[in-house]
Amino acid sequence: MIVKMKFLSISGPRIDIDRVCDVYLSKYEMQLENALTELKTTNNLLPFAEMNPYKEPLTKAEQFTALLPEGSARMDVSMTEQEILDLIRDVNRDYIQLQEQRELQKKKQEILREKLNILEPFLPLELDLYKAMRYKYMKVRFGRISVDYYKRLEKYLFEDLDAVFQEGIRNENYVYGCYFVSNIDASKVDSVFNSLHFERIALSSDYMGTPAQACESLRSDMEETEGEIAKIDERIEELMMRQGSRLLGARKRLEELSNNFDVRKMAARVKEGDAKEDYYILCGWMGEDDVASFLEEIKNDPRVFVVVEEDREKFFGDPPTKLKNPKFFKPFEMFIRMYGLPAHNEMDPTMFVALTYTFIFGAMFGDVGQGLCLFIGGGLLYLIKKINLAGIISVAGIFSTIFGFLFGSVFGFEDVLPALWLRPVEAMTNLPFIGQLNTVFIVAVAFGMGLNILVIIFQIVNAVRNHDTENIWFSNNGVAGLVFYGFLVLTVVLYMTGHKVPGNIMMAIFLGIPILLFLFKEPLTNLVDRNHRKIQEGKGMFLVQGFFELFETMLSYFSNTLSYVRIGAFAVSHAAIMEVVLMLSGAHLGDPNWLGVVVGNAIVCLLEGLIVGIQVLRLEYYEMFSRFYKGSGREFHPFQNHHTEV
Repeated sequence: MIVKMKFLSISGPRIDIDRVCDVYLSKYEMQLENALTELKTTNNLLPFAEMNPYKEPLTKAEQFTALLPEGSARMDVSMTEQEILDLIRDVNRDYIQLQEQRELQKKKQEILREKLNILEPFLPLELDLYKAMRYKYMKVRFGRISVDYYKRLEKYLFEDLDAVFQEGIRNENYVYGCYFVSNIDASKVDSVFNSLHFERIALSSDYMGTPAQACESLRSDMEETEGEIAKIDERIEELMMRQGSRLLGARKRLEELSNNFDVRKMAARVKEGDAKEDYYILCGWMGEDDVASFLEEIKNDPRVFVVVEEDREKFFGDPPTKLKNPKFFKPFEMFIRMYGLPAHNEMDPTMFVALTYTFIFGAMFGDVGQGLCLFIGGGLLYLIKKINLAGIISVAGIFSTIFGFLFGSVFGFEDVLPALWLRPVEAMTNLPFIGQLNTVFIVAVAFGMGLNILVIIFQIVNAVRNHDTENIWFSNNGVAGLVFYGFLVLTVVLYMTGHKVPGNIMMAIFLGIPILLFLFKEPLTNLVDRNHRKIQEGKGMFLVQGFFELFETMLSYFSNTLSYVRIGAFAVSHAAIMEVVLMLSGAHLGDPNWLGVVVGNAIVCLLEGLIVGIQVLRLEYYEMFSRFYKGSGREFHPFQNHHTEV
């Protein structure tokens, strides 16, 4: 159902806007409209320019509560606004101090890791780093050289170069190590190594012992630093846990205060003449029942003034759409939103979709076992995760189970249960002129005819609500279309059941007159509405256009009706597919492979269930909605979440 909306204008002293939002409006769902835009005829309107003082504390509260383990504390909502702000400030001060200590330890850890990465390639070297850095008559150069140039270096070392190279770690690209050279030959040897692209690596002069010992010392320092970081993290967790209940309550209250303050984005302020005090103005849409409760609550409050404007949509546009359906039908609102929400003067098709979708799904996918699996699996997923599609699957599973009993099918086995109605593959019916035809095909087409008549009636109801003369009386989905299609259905049913069909005169009246109404619907509408508009394209072109539109109308009636054959086709194909699964599993031999039966059922349940679900949705959208539903409404957004929408 669509909640009837009313447009409200709320005003009062400017300084009172927070109290009104907190005490009154927070209890009700109201979609705010921009007062500066809506109240164009009001003079001296100004926007609110204040910054939200609760944004930063709320961000901090969200940051702190995110550090709490889920369910670790109960919410404390007893604090005042000032106590909340003091709490956030104190916790933030302590948190910043701990974070600064943690950052210092992290930087220390990064420095140690960088030193370790530099030193590790020299692990195999057997030399005292502290002494090597302080040799008096000798230089020690640490670095790396590419493998190709290292081969040339070996030649120089063995023949002409007065230096000793000690190799460290070697990989596929580089050889790490150091060379020793006397002070006298240092310049010459350095030049040679530079020419061979030896990359010098600077090591700290503070290392003690061999590279292996120095690396071990660095690792020990890193572990110690990691321990300090863990201790600081524990202190942060203790801080948050100690204040957990109050922080959760503070976050909730700050969210409310921040949302209420953000209402100013949609409000306007006005100052009349020499008045000492500014006034705020809020305007927007609220449900009819909420309006009555709100007015009752503020009737003794002299600082709040409310004006309820009736029929505002006639002058300022359509109200937003708010759907209100029983919990059983609530998940099916997802399909309505996918297509488009109904306008305020349209029918809400949620219940219609829920009933027809699940019924058709069950008819196309009738199996007791698989239906129960869909019902249980979808139901559990909906209860745990609140996924709307899972709720839809669960309800569809109920109808699959019902049709499974009617078809006598359980996990594809058709010799376990008796068919309460018929077996889709076997049931046949003789029809005049057509001959023998599968019974479920006949029933599916008859069901589709009934649905087509029903959606035409829905269209007439919507047209009456919109005062749309053409679609009430003269269109193919109006009264003329109902008479035409209904008479055709009646004639076909009488003929197929062996009864006498209406005579030629009756056919001329009930088929001929609607066709003329289809053809001349535009001038007839103008005549009824007393709109003396002439046909602009000329009479000849009007008749040609009308002929093709008439042909399209006849074709749409035919295609819409035959489209429902897919219901019977899928019922038959499901039984045939399960017969193949059981045959491949050896069930026809009396000794089935139960693993094959289970896997086959799972595959069919998933793949065919998906295909059937899509096909039923196609029937809803293209064969039903196209006849009576536009879905041109805009969704209702209550102001509690409005600041995220603007």
